[in-house]
Amino acid sequence: MSATVTGLSPERDLTGRLRAFAVRHSGWVPVLAAAAIFVAMLIGGQVYFGTFVSPRLLSSLLLDNAYLLILAVGMTFVILSGGIDLSVGAVMGFTGILGAKLLLSGVPPFIAVPVMIAAGAVIGLFIGVLVQYFDVQPFIASLAGMFLARGLAFVVSLDTLRVSDPFLGALQSSRFRLPGGWYITPTVIIALVAVVIAAWVLGWTRFGRTVYAVGGNEQSARLMGLPVARAKLLVYAISGTCAGLAGVVFTAYTSSGYSLNGIGTELDTIAAVVIGGTLLSGGSGYVLGSLFGVLVYGLIKTVISFLGVDTSWMRITIGALLLVFVVVQRFLVMRARRR
Repeated sequence: MSATVTGLSPERDLTGRLRAFAVRHSGWVPVLAAAAIFVAMLIGGQVYFGTFVSPRLLSSLLLDNAYLLILAVGMTFVILSGGIDLSVGAVMGFTGILGAKLLLSGVPPFIAVPVMIAAGAVIGLFIGVLVQYFDVQPFIASLAGMFLARGLAFVVSLDTLRVSDPFLGALQSSRFRLPGGWYITPTVIIALVAVVIAAWVLGWTRFGRTVYAVGGNEQSARLMGLPVARAKLLVYAISGTCAGLAGVVFTAYTSSGYSLNGIGTELDTIAAVVIGGTLLSGGSGYVLGSLFGVLVYGLIKTVISFLGVDTSWMRITIGALLLVFVVVQRFLVMRARRR
């Protein structure tokens, strides 16, 4: 039907269509904001330092934060469902020390690595059971999971265990050279594959749509007949699995296992996911945004290192960014409710 028949001028009709398009795709606004911040930081660094942006720097950015990206993928599922997982740093530390202990005991890596991932999945499933069947708040349930994982790490060993297994060493040391001076490692490939799989699951599967529905309004999701209980169990199991996989990647990255590894990493993960545009209240967000959130986080660390100032400024900067994004999220939620 033409604009003349509807009584609207072409200009007003176009404005209405643009507004409708913006409303339908409003969830991408925080993602685009995170991407814009990343690009602005690259431009600012290049202007200030002169030789900041290079294939080597961008490649190392992914290499150094591959484990955090994997954690952010799992955390995205949990936050989208309206929950939170404070255990991921401790689970990564536990699976790392467990894997190091197994490898030093002569267990082959094709057994040790699946055990590490499975251990993370079990702890995540335990948290999901507490949340779903015992009605424990996600904050408290995941806090219990954090203490459990950290305690298990102390039981395994209190010492730093060096890992010299060739398989884990190859995950970190192998370089696949790309044109233009770029390179990637197996750990980066694992992290990017995790992002792609998660994006597909959330965007094109019934389970992904259920996760969004549960985070948007759990009661409505139940009334629609969606498998809410299964979805809530699975998001925590996925987060635990990602934490176990991050334990593998971090062990390869550091060539060691230590029971105190990952302290505070859960907060970094949550910050990266929120900076990437995922609403803390659930129901809105994208894994691609979490990728940009991790890149922004890593770039802040790099800039602080280039400047040679105290690392506390990194925390201050991340805290300020997190505050801005939370305020923006709150504003978007309030606008959506008015509609």
